[in-house]
Order: sequence, then structure tokens, then C-alpha cells
Amino acid sequence: MQEVLVIGGSRYFGKRLIERLRDAGDAVTVVNRGSSAPPPGVRHLVADRDDEAGLGAALGGRGFDVVIDQVLYTPVQAAAAERVFRGRTGRYVMTSTIEVYSPLTAEAPLTEAAADPAHTAVQLDLPWERPEFVEANYGEGKRQAEAVLAASTSLPYAAVRTAHVLGGGAEDFTGRLGHYVDRIRAGEPVAVHPDSRPSSFIHYEEIAEFLAWTAGQSFTGPVNACSDGELDVTALTELIAARTGGRPLYGPPGAEPSPFSFDHYYGMDNSRAKQLGHTFSHIDDWLPGVIADAAPARQN
Repeated sequence: MQEVLVIGGSRYFGKRLIERLRDAGDAVTVVNRGSSAPPPGVRHLVADRDDEAGLGAALGGRGFDVVIDQVLYTPVQAAAAERVFRGRTGRYVMTSTIEVYSPLTAEAPLTEAAADPAHTAVQLDLPWERPEFVEANYGEGKRQAEAVLAASTSLPYAAVRTAHVLGGGAEDFTGRLGHYVDRIRAGEPVAVHPDSRPSSFIHYEEIAEFLAWTAGQSFTGPVNACSDGELDVTALTELIAARTGGRPLYGPPGAEPSPFSFDHYYGMDNSRAKQLGHTFSHIDDWLPGVIADAAPARQN
């Protein structure tokens, strides 16, 4: 049994992660601002992770075998976490993102070395306290957060670079699949690049499983987490259209292309995770079920 602290993540796949850890016999504590309660059988601490002193006070003298940070977005937050958790845990796992690769162009799946935290400049003086700035610089914030943890000599870390997470129905927490379902059913065009390129994806249950697995491992550094196989936006649109009985219409991307429409190749290589002992599903194993959940049959 491990003592595991999860920062944030009481909703969507974060909730699945917490349940997996609990059901595996770990003693799980969740810390968040109190906006959502964790599942039963989990200790709950209330603190704002951006209030460094308040977070430390809420933790008291507690230590943890593993900390899993689901809401680490900026280098400022990472620097504060390094100070708060130094000496409290032997392993710090942050949920990172495929978007750390967003400024890169490639023709083959990207390995972790393509975005090396050791070679990422950290800019703590940028306006990371402004939510609109963090949202507009999501990938950069994650890159720099990884770099802060990588530079620490006292906080062993792993950064799980999560592919685009897909789930249907209530698990479509970004609303991205709903965007396609709604437009196809309304006969409205989907704005995509004329030569859209594929990217990597992962099912919401599988990323929860991977994060729980990572908590029990000892490796450090970044690791890509994605299902085998890739998907481009046109194929996704056609599958949704087949499910809904609609006919997909396409328009130019304009300033706001539809979700998952990329004008450059955007796939990840998951070889490192496999070499460490994890097995991934293939996207074809779960995508039909996700689309069925996203586009339930109409009631007559």
C-alpha cells in the first residue's frame, strides 16, 4: 500500500484515477479548493494550490510516497510545488500534455527527446497569474513546468505527456466531440484544414489506468501516453456522420479550425512507456464506443 496525494482531478478521468488508486488498496488523499468532493473512502483536504502557505498548512506534517499533480499548468506553480513537497514525497508525477510538442514539425511520431525539459528556458516573470495568459500559452506553461521539476535535485519527478483524451456523453468534458455531432446533425459545415494531419489519442479510462500505473513505478522524466494508432479529423468526422446518419460538410479552417484539425503531423511515440512495461490499447478498440456515447440514437 502507498500513501498517494492527488492534487485536483476529482472530476472526469481524474476521478477514475482516484478510484483506481483507492480500489488497488492505496491510501489516497485529494487536495483541492473544495469545489468537488472526492469519491468515498478518500481523505479530502481543502486548499488552493496557488496559495503556497495555505497548501503547506493544509498538508501539515503529512508525507506521501507519491504525489500526482493533475492541475500543474505553469512554472510558477511547479516552483512552489518543489518547495512545498521537498522532503514530503519520494516521487512527483505531473499530468502533462501532447501540447508540449505543439511548436514542432515532424513526419514521424515524436519521442520524449523532441521536447527535452533540460533544454527548456524557464520564464517565471511572465504573467502566469493571469488565467487568460495561461490558457493562451497552455503548451508553453506545461513545458516550463516540466523544466522546473527536471532541474530539481530533491524532487524526483515524472511528466505524463497525455495524448488528446476522448470520451463520449458525460465524459466529453471538453465538448469537442459534441462540436462535431451538433454541426453534422444541423447540416452545418465543419471547419477543417484542407490537408489535415493525424494526431495521437487516448481513452479517458486508459489515461486513468496509465497514471495509476505510473504511481507504482520508479522511472523519472517525461513519458508519452497514447493509444496505438492515429486519427485525423476527416476520419473522425466521417465516423460521427455514419453514426448520426448525417452527411459531413467541410469548410475552410479560418481563424478557428474545428478541434483536432491540425495542419502539421502531431503524433507521439509511446515506445518508452512500452519498454517500461505498460501495454496500450489500439484506438480502434475503443473509438466506436466513444462515438456511440457521443452521438446516442435519437428517440422516435
